[in-house]
Amino acid sequence: MMAPVSPLEVQPHAESPEREVPQREVLRCEACKLVQFRTASDTCRRCKKSLLPEPPKVQPAIALVLDPTAETRDTGPQVAAAVRDLRHVRNLSQRQLAARMGVPRTYISKIENGKAMPTLSSLDRLARALQVDISALLRDAHTRHRDESAVLLTDPFLAEIAKYTAHLTSTQKSIFLNHVRELSQNSNQSRNRRMA
Repeated sequence: MMAPVSPLEVQPHAESPEREVPQREVLRCEACKLVQFRTASDTCRRCKKSLLPEPPKVQPAIALVLDPTAETRDTGPQVAAAVRDLRHVRNLSQRQLAARMGVPRTYISKIENGKAMPTLSSLDRLARALQVDISALLRDAHTRHRDESAVLLTDPFLAEIAKYTAHLTSTQKSIFLNHVRELSQNSNQSRNRRMA
């Protein structure tokens, strides 16, 4: 005897076998966010960008032996980086620095981008505008940062804070620096009111 078939079970007919319908892959374009079937060319129908995921970027292995060509590239005066760094430390815009020097703003931009090398007299004016010795503009970035850090760490309060900043994330450092700037500005404003 055959078991009774429940009404919910459907059995295929013997003369019409089920056909396999190929499944098409649905993808979302990361650029324009269009949801679509995968195309033969693997490009988005709307923005024509690739629908394939980017391969992971391989991090270079740490070199155990220093590349001698890298050392020669990094040594020597790096005026462009020095001007940019010192300008940022002094909280000056390119326009403000140019006004202090009496030159067009585009000249400062060219110096910072390495498209123009200042003459000795321009270096002198640049150093005076940035309130540094001319040698600060001619040192490499590593030496300059090390020397500036050494000067800052002579202050016991800053030396104590420096111990903790190494453990902060970039967001936390940014928030911390904004608070310090606000405190410094408030302190300078109250000092100016007292002097007036």
